Amino acid sequence: MIDTDMQNKKIHQGRNIKRFREMLGIKQEALASELGDEWNQKKISLLEQKETVESDILAQVAKILKVPAEAIENFDEEQAVNVIASTFNDNAAVINNYPTFHPVDKILQLHEEKIALYERMLKEKDEMMERLEKLLEKK
Repeated sequence: MIDTDMQNKKIHQGRNIKRFREMLGIKQEALASELGDEWNQKKISLLEQKETVESDILAQVAKILKVPAEAIENFDEEQAVNVIASTFNDNAAVINNYPTFHPVDKILQLHEEKIALYERMLKEKDEMMERLEKLLEKK
């Protein structure tokens, strides 16, 4: 039943052009400029409102956006959201919720390193003081 619904659902190519353009941070004016002199911001706006886009224009836009034309033709936001949602529900997210180290252990390690550094600095200070005292005694 779901497959039938997906097949019957129309993909809005103009909206997909807009989505890809916005994801890439490209303004309508810039896309119009890349498409040629006969294009302007208003014409891009109208293009993005079309449900289906002529294949030659679609190919040009895809080339400018550096995405496959098939991506614009077939991208379905609802399907993408479902894939992302199921990924997070399956605990297969990119975020590692179970780190391999314990944060408290890491803090203790850093604290110990800081103490060791401080002790080395104190030892060097004492050695320097001894050298200075020896120099003063010679005079």
